[in-house]
Formats: sequence, C-alpha cells, structure tokens
Amino acid sequence: MKKILCMLLALTMILALCACGETAAPSASEAPAQSAAPAEESAAPAGADYSAMSLDELKAEISTVVDGKLTVATSPDFAPYEFYAIDDNGDPQLAGFDLALAQYIADFLGLELEIIPIDFDGVLNELAAGSVDLGMAGLSPDPTRMDAMDFSDIYYQGGQSFVTVKGSEDKFPTLADANKPEYSIGAQNGSIQMDLANENTPDADIVPLVKVTDIVAELLGGKLDGAFIETVVAESYAQSYPELVIALDVPYDVAGSAVGVMKGNAALLAGVNMAIAAAIEDGSMDQFVVEANELANGKTASLVDGEIVED
Repeated sequence: MKKILCMLLALTMILALCACGETAAPSASEAPAQSAAPAEESAAPAGADYSAMSLDELKAEISTVVDGKLTVATSPDFAPYEFYAIDDNGDPQLAGFDLALAQYIADFLGLELEIIPIDFDGVLNELAAGSVDLGMAGLSPDPTRMDAMDFSDIYYQGGQSFVTVKGSEDKFPTLADANKPEYSIGAQNGSIQMDLANENTPDADIVPLVKVTDIVAELLGGKLDGAFIETVVAESYAQSYPELVIALDVPYDVAGSAVGVMKGNAALLAGVNMAIAAAIEDGSMDQFVVEANELANGKTASLVDGEIVED
C-alpha cells in the first residue's frame, strides 16, 4: 500500500512539473502590445510620384548634400551661361543666365544657394561623385552622361557652331573641309563640342583645351584654325572680339541645355523641373538671357589656375 501511495505521489509531482514547463500562449486579445522599434521616417513611399506633389509637399521631401543649401558646381568661362563680369568698381562678380536660374531654383525651393566655381571636367566629376546637388554649365542631356547624373527638362534651346577668324571663312565652306590633318581644331575638354570635333573632324589635329577663353585666345593668336563652340557662347565672344567669325552651323540632335542633378535624387529633380517651368512661364528665363548677354558684352574675367583673370 505504501508502495502504491509513493508511486501515485511521484506521478502527481511529474505531472505538475510538466504543467509548469508548458505555458500556453496568450490569445491575441490577451497578448500585451509590443512596442515596435522606431523606424526611420521615410520621405515618401518608394516610387512616389514627386511630380504630382504640390510645391509645399515637395519641399518637405527634398534632401540636399548640405541641409538647407543648394550646392551648384559651374565652370565660369562660358559666357553668357556663366562667367565673371567686372562691375563698376572693377571687381569680378559671378554672372550668367545659368547662375540667375540657379538662384531662381534655390529661392523657389526655399534653399540657400552655394556656387562652386570649377573647371568643366570638375563639374562633371563632382556631380558624378555626389559631392554637389546640381551641375550648371550649359550641359546638354547627352545619353552618355546619364549613368553619372540625371537631367532636368530643357531650359534653354541652343545650337552648335564651327568658329574661325575673319579671312579664314572661305577655307571652310563645309565641315568636311575642316577635316584635314593640316588643320588644328579646338574644343573644350570633356564637352559636347569635343564629341562634335571627334565626330566631324577626326582627321584634323584636335586640340583639347580646358576653357572656352583659351580656345578663343588660341584662335585669335593663330594657333588654331577653327573650333567647335556653343552658338550663343560663340555669338557672345564674337561681339567682344570682332575678328571671330561663326563659319558654320553644326548639326546636333540635342539642341538644348539642362541642369545636371545628382543621380537618384528624384525629389530634387522634380523640384528643379517645377522651378524651370515657373521661370519659363513667368518670363524670368528670357530676362536672364537678355541680362547675361548685356553683361557678357562688357568687361569679363575667367578663372585661371584658381585665380580670376580679366579677359
């Protein structure tokens, strides 16, 4: 009997221990609410249609390299797009319709503008590296650049020209006539004009130069026979240097300028496009071009090896 009682007592203890080890999961209504880990606030859902947002909504979504600032790289040797104008006190001031548009975009988006003057190659490199928000240097939306940056809508329709000096126009009735080994043909390094030189005059001695001012100086000095320059820029320099002549129009499929935008910054791209549309609609863009051309016809300067030198 004692043996039976001991066995029953042992069995009872085993069952109790098993019950203690199996805690039933509470039902959904009984389960305590779990505090979720704080998630990063998303500017907008992935794939958001920024172009459909209002300006105020868009401003809240835009991020920039430096919070509250719009950093813009430019190459100030490309009048009337961007250049240094000498004011009445003899001081150089950044000017040009690209820079006027940059200020308009910054104001439109409620950001402080910061301009970074650099050579043309530097504009492309800084933008590709994500070191600046925008690149504005008379950029054409060339498909070969689209891996490095996004492009805004076209804000200015331009063209391309082949330029020489007075007395030499008759040598170049067509672009094919410039495609000879005895001719030295200039173009800005890294630019669309360099692509056009390689495309149209591959047999010539193509001379890459850092700045358009260098190209003009080499033309006037007789070191170049011709050069590829953006039409409005060539017209601006021709007014300052009457010896300069636009000999030919150069065919080019993308006849227009766009803003280079840091790759993948969709909200900023939408904001820039909204600002461009507003500047065109309210007439500001036309006024920027007129004012820039007037300034470009006066005293100008260029950035040379980090120093501003009067042209």
